Amino acid sequence: MIQHNDLILRTTTSLIAFILFGFSIYLFLAGHSAPGGGFIGGLMTSAAILLMYMAYGNKAVSKILPINYRMLIPIGLSVAILTSVGSFLFGQPFLSHTYGYFYLPVFGEKELATAVLFDLGVYLTVVGITMTIILTIASDR
Repeated sequence: MIQHNDLILRTTTSLIAFILFGFSIYLFLAGHSAPGGGFIGGLMTSAAILLMYMAYGNKAVSKILPINYRMLIPIGLSVAILTSVGSFLFGQPFLSHTYGYFYLPVFGEKELATAVLFDLGVYLTVVGITMTIILTIASDR
């Protein structure tokens, strides 16, 4: 059994994964008034999770993040479809969205749009698909 000294990889992974998760949240939230959104945020989250898998291994990350990535796909698709079809209930065209101002405890009064829900569906779908594909390929070796 070969044992590698992954001290540098594991130490830097903790910092880099934290930065990638934070940046993915920023991209997710900035997607409504700037470039970004659910797709690129999901890719950044997947990159952070994959980095953790490379540094710590399958068993350790599965204990830390007990997520069934295959279930994220239908959940994300359902959220995106229900959000986009929900505009029909109000007599609006497909994928129409609305917004309002809400008070959030930490952030104060912020504008929130229904497009955030659609992006959340895209985000969950992208993370689910990306992680399912890569982990399936990795398990076949």
